[in-house]
Amino acid sequence: MSQAGAARRWRLPLLTCLFASLPLQADQPAQPGFVYLDQILKSARYDVRYAGNDNFVGAPIDGYLVARIILTEPAARALENVEHDLALSGLSLKIFDGYRPQRAVEAFRRWAATSQDTQQKARYYPDQDKRTLFRDGYIAQHSAHSRGSTVDLTLVETRTGEELDMGSRFDFFGPISRHGTALITPTQTRNRETLRQAMLRHGFEPYAAEWWHYRLKAEPYPSRYFDFPVR
Repeated sequence: MSQAGAARRWRLPLLTCLFASLPLQADQPAQPGFVYLDQILKSARYDVRYAGNDNFVGAPIDGYLVARIILTEPAARALENVEHDLALSGLSLKIFDGYRPQRAVEAFRRWAATSQDTQQKARYYPDQDKRTLFRDGYIAQHSAHSRGSTVDLTLVETRTGEELDMGSRFDFFGPISRHGTALITPTQTRNRETLRQAMLRHGFEPYAAEWWHYRLKAEPYPSRYFDFPVR
């Protein structure tokens, strides 16, 4: 056998091993009744904050193994209708979070219980004591996100992908993030209201303390909290 033939002979098993070691992107989440949102809502933008470092903790959160959004299928279909609605105005959705494993909620609680690790305080909670975030309701023992039909999101210009100014960043802990606050400009108020009205029209309800947080009112699992990882 020639040297070239021998090289090819060894190269093929090596390539097979390399491809086998690459992570495969799943088509369906581990839990029946849930879907990957990017398979239904292809025109939206995605910025999965808890899978990376750009969040109030400053590190990837337990349970987020890939940067993908999972939701129950009814919630995903309702968001698809929201996206179609917004497209008429040249707008699109940008998704920050959807289904959140219970282990991630517990990781937030552990983080909030210590006075250390405040690297993101200036960006996310400058006027809050980290140890009071649980008491003040910013972090909870259970999250509606773990039921799979709650989503955190904002609006972007479809053409440019630029976020509309909502007056505060996603996950900012403070009164400026509340619906109806007088701490933002009329333009910022209108932007929030555009998002709110679009979500209301398609079956979602807002959370008073967070302009980005919406729950499907007819959620299929209103009392069940899931803990399968996002992968």
